Amino acid sequence: MGPADDIAGMTGLDPFEAFVRRYQDMVFATAVRLLGNPADAEDVAQTVFLRAFERFDTIGPSPGAAGWLKAVTTNACLNHLSRYRARWRFFSELGRADAADIETLVSEDRSPVVAMEQHDQRAQLERAIRLLPDHQRVPLVLFHFENASYQDIAAALGVSLGKVKTDIHRGREALKKHLSSTP
Repeated sequence: MGPADDIAGMTGLDPFEAFVRRYQDMVFATAVRLLGNPADAEDVAQTVFLRAFERFDTIGPSPGAAGWLKAVTTNACLNHLSRYRARWRFFSELGRADAADIETLVSEDRSPVVAMEQHDQRAQLERAIRLLPDHQRVPLVLFHFENASYQDIAAALGVSLGKVKTDIHRGREALKKHLSSTP
């Protein structure tokens, strides 16, 4: 008996419906971070769950379902971007960024006041991430939120390692600039 069966048993839901409810927020959050557009993220999430439905007999009861869904979501987003977005291009150098700034904003703390402040900071960060151009947002999200290596990102995007590093650097700098100008 897998996690989807546990939820289905407790709620009386169809096992696939329980599976979707369990993972829909994770899939949507991953897609909206990568795409920067909630409507596109909804389309990708539907595609991901259609693929999950086709393989539900093996994926539904699997303890690796969340990892599989994240990988499929990431790939679907990358396919979406390559099909529907203009080719990526470099922008001029904006300066030096510190990755620790981003890590600080997404860290967890147990204090309710600090947790509320971090929730507000995280929402502000999510909005700022959506404003980044695709070529900066995608590698930045893959690196910081999906823990992909520079090499894996370069391979997934079909670009050079140098471009990935540059785009992540510029994305961090743009985030830092946007976050410091937001009240």
